[in-house]
Parts: sequence; C-alpha cells; structure tokens
Amino acid sequence: MYARRISLSGIVFASAFLLQEAVFDQIKLPLGGFSFFLIVALCWAAFSTPEVGAISGFMAGFLMDLSPTSDGPIGQWTLILIVVGFGIAFLRYGDDSLRGNPLSLIVLVASAVVVSLLAYLVLGALLGLNLGTTFQVLKNIIGNGLWTLAIAPLVLPIVSRLHRAILDTRETL
Repeated sequence: MYARRISLSGIVFASAFLLQEAVFDQIKLPLGGFSFFLIVALCWAAFSTPEVGAISGFMAGFLMDLSPTSDGPIGQWTLILIVVGFGIAFLRYGDDSLRGNPLSLIVLVASAVVVSLLAYLVLGALLGLNLGTTFQVLKNIIGNGLWTLAIAPLVLPIVSRLHRAILDTRETL
C-alpha cells in the first residue's frame, strides 16, 4: 500500500516538474514570475502530516536539484525543501484554525515560497554562488511571493483532490 502511495505521489511530482520545466519556465512575467512546481510541492506538504511533508520536500527538492535551471550544488534544494516541507506541514497540522481556512493556506504557501527562496539565497551566498544584484534578487523574491498569492488559489483545489485521492486511507481496521 505504501509503495502505491509513494509511486503515485512521485508521478504527481514528476508531472508538475515537467510542466514547470516545459511550460512555465518559458513564460516571462513581470517581477520574475512564479514556480508552479514549488507551489504544488508546498501545497502537497501542507495537506500532509509533518513526516510526509518532509518526505515530499525531499522528493521535490531532489527534482529541483536535477533541474537544468538550478545553479546550486546537488542537495541544496533538497535540504531547503525538507525543512520547509516539514515546517509547513507542522504548522498546518498542529493548528486547527489553519486547517479549515483556505485563505490562510494560500498565505502560508506564499510565505513558504518566499522563505524557501530566501533560504536558497542565504545558503547559496554561504556556498559562494553568484546570485546577481541585490535589487534583482529582491525583485524576484517579492514577485515570486506575489505571483504565488495569485496562482495558489487556482492550484490548491487540484492538489487537494489529488492528495486526498492518493494519501487518504479508506481502510477500516
């Protein structure tokens, strides 16, 4: 049963990753655009328990490390998304007011996207990556957060249904 859930979750993540790389990376939007894959991965983690959030963060981070557009070393996105995936799942799983309110989930996902990008920026600076000018980086991070606020309400119902179909158990003991 667990192998089925993991493989179906992997298919969802791989499909979102391919959609990001093939379609959304080609679209140039003002303020830097958005990361569809990061929105899907963090929504998936937010619907999960903290342990599953960390595992989904691992899968998403591994795929983002394999991306041709990733400038950092292998494992940088994986580390960041494990921590952020666990954190967003922990915050939402433990707070009943966040669990029932979709607006708070949208704000939480947008905040997690910004935190993920800031963590990538800080870790990249520590590793000596050339990140660009401060204005460019801040514009991209703020723009990504704003675009996430606009796109997440469209992605949230789809991810919610997929998550419920794959990970919710209907078994009785």
